[in-house]
Amino acid sequence: MFTHLKNESTGLTTCLIPASTQDVGSSCGNGLEKECPGKPDQKPLELYGVGGPTAMFSTDSPYLSSRGRIIKWFWDSAEEGYRTYHMDEYDEDKNPSGIINLGTSENKLCFDLLSRRLTQSDMLRVEPSLLQYPDWRGHLFLREEVARFLSFYCKSPAPLKPENVVVLNGGASLFSALGTVLCEVGEAFLIPTPYYGAITQHVYLYGNVRLVYVYLDSEVTGLDTHPFQLTVEKLETALQAANSEGVKVKGLILINPQNPLGDIYSLGELQEFLGFAKRHKLHVIVDEVYMLSVFEESAMYCSVLSLERLPDPQRTHVMWATSKDFGMSGLRFGTLYTENQDVAIAVASLCRYHGLSGLVQYQMAQLLRDRDWINQVYLPENHTRLKAAHTCVSEELRALGIPFLSRGAGFFIWVDLRKYLREGTFGEEMLLWRRFLDNKVLLSFGKAFECKEPGWFRLVFSDKAHRLRLGMQRIRQVLEGKSQVAEDPSSCLNQEPSGQHR
Repeated sequence: MFTHLKNESTGLTTCLIPASTQDVGSSCGNGLEKECPGKPDQKPLELYGVGGPTAMFSTDSPYLSSRGRIIKWFWDSAEEGYRTYHMDEYDEDKNPSGIINLGTSENKLCFDLLSRRLTQSDMLRVEPSLLQYPDWRGHLFLREEVARFLSFYCKSPAPLKPENVVVLNGGASLFSALGTVLCEVGEAFLIPTPYYGAITQHVYLYGNVRLVYVYLDSEVTGLDTHPFQLTVEKLETALQAANSEGVKVKGLILINPQNPLGDIYSLGELQEFLGFAKRHKLHVIVDEVYMLSVFEESAMYCSVLSLERLPDPQRTHVMWATSKDFGMSGLRFGTLYTENQDVAIAVASLCRYHGLSGLVQYQMAQLLRDRDWINQVYLPENHTRLKAAHTCVSEELRALGIPFLSRGAGFFIWVDLRKYLREGTFGEEMLLWRRFLDNKVLLSFGKAFECKEPGWFRLVFSDKAHRLRLGMQRIRQVLEGKSQVAEDPSSCLNQEPSGQHR
């Protein structure tokens, strides 16, 4: 995704070289499993970059506006792997030699639980109000349930208010709407990299909003305690450098738990980041779409909404959706919580184009209010299955001697395949990605997340056991130079996760 965005745009891309980059040790340590390859020849340390594609790199078409050509260019440049996958999807019975998708961050482990709950009689209701235009913020009954749901699961110190809730059709629409109403054309958000790369087009295609990359390193240096660590100092450096080049930064995007790293920001870190934003009068968009997908008991998650007091409540906007935590990416339900009524009303106005049907709103309200099912059935089983799937894949990676990062949250493992690149270039990273795809397994490569170090890949593990077995065997074949479509994969899971059917 977006493989040419930074290099081929006319947007600024700048490297800053600090006076000193002293290491504190040769090991990656603190979360990067197995060995850390030796550092390559010393190169200038990139601390930030600015993305901003322009029409000169879009597909030429006499039928489209310049804006339309840019939009088409994004599709053409970003969707190759997924178009290939959808033409040759793996099916255990109909297409066993098809492509295994370990690249899309979807939870495919709990369809049995969800299908039973969503087909119960209390979910089926049709009345006139559900078939008519709603309040564009969302039906009041749904916003009340969202407020109660977030109050409980985010551990808010006081009940959250329905008037601060806006409901849209998914996280992509939320990013797009917020970018459009918070920024002027050409202004920017800070975002730590690596990050979920689709945010690039979410904020750009409608709002023409750019991203200022806060580059994070795998090497643990200075005061860092783990790889790819975000600090206020790094935010300050990127902000000042962007401002010096005339780039107006209006906000900061945080993903917590982070995608693709799986990092969980501590309460202290959240307070520091929000404090930084307040000092510079920046909006903060906090995407908490994986907040209920923390499956390791030792991992402590804190929502921004759990803070006793937000440093700048009028510039703090929290996103959540059912796409990840409830495995419903196809249902398209997302919600914004903001105390800023100007922002809420502006976003609600865009819900004319991004709203949900009344029938879906009713179903979502029923689901969110069923606290017994969520707490006693769904969440415990979902966490058990996520942990079992994660164990399967992480054990296979260890057997291959592959370093990786995983924090016990989300659906993915951040995998270090740098040692398989001879010269350590993004071109080689793409070639390795294509070798995986040719061997019928789809992963996401690091450049799609604007990782500045070639050779990192995101591997999604939230899938059924037989697909994980086959996918991991195909990955092994590529890395061992024995690429071919596997017929009879050996097992890395002896049985399905608890309660799951093949």
